[in-house]
Amino acid sequence: MEIRGRVAIPTKSLDRNGVVPQSSVVTGLLKELLLIKSTKEHGYFLAITELKTIGNGEFEDESGDVLFSVAFHCRTFLPVNGEIMLGVVHKIHGRGVFLRCGPMKYIYPSAQKMPNFYYAQWKAQEIFISNDHSRIENDVVIRFVVFAVRWRK
Repeated sequence: MEIRGRVAIPTKSLDRNGVVPQSSVVTGLLKELLLIKSTKEHGYFLAITELKTIGNGEFEDESGDVLFSVAFHCRTFLPVNGEIMLGVVHKIHGRGVFLRCGPMKYIYPSAQKMPNFYYAQWKAQEIFISNDHSRIENDVVIRFVVFAVRWRK
């Protein structure tokens, strides 16, 4: 996916000739993506795969940084309604379980969405168990369908 944006580079990163090394632009871009983490439009940013273009720098008076327009390709992770995914159980409650899947930390399938599974306590541990004795417990991988996606800041 190609994304266009702007990256602020501190003036101390300029070399003697006033040129910014490409590595400084990539580092600045990675730092900004780390702060953003995800957007509703693109999902989670996982990796920059290609830096396509770096525009001319514009000096910003307020911060003293140089702003560069950039275009880059990156790998993203955007869950879509109806998609079937795998997640690892990390917390169990009487009304459902919390899963993790890649960069997503809070996936919540409720007990209502797990037919034939019933909440139980077994050996001082909370689990969901089915009629055929399959268990959903911590660190178990389960398959789930994405019903809705909500983004938090």
